[in-house]
Amino acid sequence: MPTLVRLLTILAVIFGTIYGIMAALVYFVEPTRTQVTVPVTLPEPEAAPPAEDPDGLSELRP
Repeated sequence: MPTLVRLLTILAVIFGTIYGIMAALVYFVEPTRTQVTVPVTLPEPEAAPPAEDPDGLSELRP
């Protein structure tokens, strides 16, 4: 039983230290904000294949 208490105490101290470091980072470190602009190139649209039927009804005709 004393070994379990010793293990839990050591783990509690480790987790408490980590939690304290995280809290200190939240309170004392101020992030810097900068505006970022990223150019995006869009691909050229592909030309549609030429239609064989001028009225576009080739699928409906027998």
